[in-house]
Amino acid sequence: MNGTNIANIESNVTRRDFLRRSMMLSGAAMMGALGTNGGVWAAGSDAPEKKEIRVGFIPLTDCASVVMAAVQKFDEKHGIKIIPSKEASWASVRDKLVSGELDAAHVLYGLVYGVHLGIGGPKKDMANLMTLNNNGQGITLSMQMKELGATDGPSLKKVVAASAAGTYTFAQTFPTGTHAMWLYYWLAANDIHPFQDVKSIVVPPPQMVANSRVGNMHGFCVGEPWNQRAIVDKVGFTAATSQDIWTDHPEKILGTTADWVAKHPNSARALTAAVLEASRWIDASPANRSTTAETIAARSYVNTDVDVILGRMLGRYENGLGKTWDDPNFMKFFNDGAVNYPYLSDGMWFLTQHRRWGLLDHEPDYLAVAKAINRIDIFEQAAAAAGVALPSSPMRSHTLIDGVVWDGSDPAAYAAGFKLKA
Repeated sequence: MNGTNIANIESNVTRRDFLRRSMMLSGAAMMGALGTNGGVWAAGSDAPEKKEIRVGFIPLTDCASVVMAAVQKFDEKHGIKIIPSKEASWASVRDKLVSGELDAAHVLYGLVYGVHLGIGGPKKDMANLMTLNNNGQGITLSMQMKELGATDGPSLKKVVAASAAGTYTFAQTFPTGTHAMWLYYWLAANDIHPFQDVKSIVVPPPQMVANSRVGNMHGFCVGEPWNQRAIVDKVGFTAATSQDIWTDHPEKILGTTADWVAKHPNSARALTAAVLEASRWIDASPANRSTTAETIAARSYVNTDVDVILGRMLGRYENGLGKTWDDPNFMKFFNDGAVNYPYLSDGMWFLTQHRRWGLLDHEPDYLAVAKAINRIDIFEQAAAAAGVALPSSPMRSHTLIDGVVWDGSDPAAYAAGFKLKA
């Protein structure tokens, strides 16, 4: 399972690119080299400044690498203790990061960018230490929509077009977050305006199924296992996966504040290295994925049946309408290191969508913002400590569901070029 479908990533990242740093260097030599460039060891010690690190998470399958870093004791290897903290909503994660109650968190990519720019919450300089996973989110429609004839994007367009604007309500998990962007992108790709043709509301991930059951919305975008839970509970079906929208898209990140990194650079490196090692361990085998599913299903983490997590963790999908398939682009946590690098182009993409949908009322300096938030310096030091190779470029290219190519070369034109926008 390790390395599955790396060739399918539409990017300028190839295996030869991963030779930039030799994994054969001794730890001492590696840290010495990095100390010269990165300055993290300028004080003469690489010891973590803070040993106990409180890391928030939301009950979702993709919290796995943070949890397993603690459970499998990769944190101890790097001289820290990760204390996972289960949170109720992304708004809570945001507030606790900003206040310092959490040191870091499993968090939505776009949430961190929004906070940095003062949208979706109080303005605070933020940091993205690494990407935690690619793929594995979904768009669920309620069984009511099936009865109306909507089972995919084109048929949903017909149902929406035949009704008054705002008749149907769709939920996402946070205004600037990944699920909002996948939902809006998918709707727009099917010629449905996410603000003019339908209503959009915010619902915390663990509450999606219950709200759908009582009819509060007609569809939602959320991470696993809640799409599969809707199928098991017979309240909804999968209309699209997020990998249908963008194969190997960035999803959750290991986020914190810029202040925290400035005060605890060695702890930031150790935390990133520990989660990197956990990511590699999860993707190393189906057996490790099964163990992960069993671990995170517990009440203290996701709190659901193991089977609801395990199938999609192994790439075994069903849509709730009788279709089953093995998805090669299931949730990935490492994928030979291709998942975790904090690509600047990934962060810039979320800014283009914030601009597209009017969340940003001005044109940002896309590249400068991404360079400020995505802490490639910390990631490179952590990758050296964990023995993880690096790509040669901080930019990559993708073709999304509507055939539009994103490569980060002209973000302002990209954001302005969509037919449907705010």
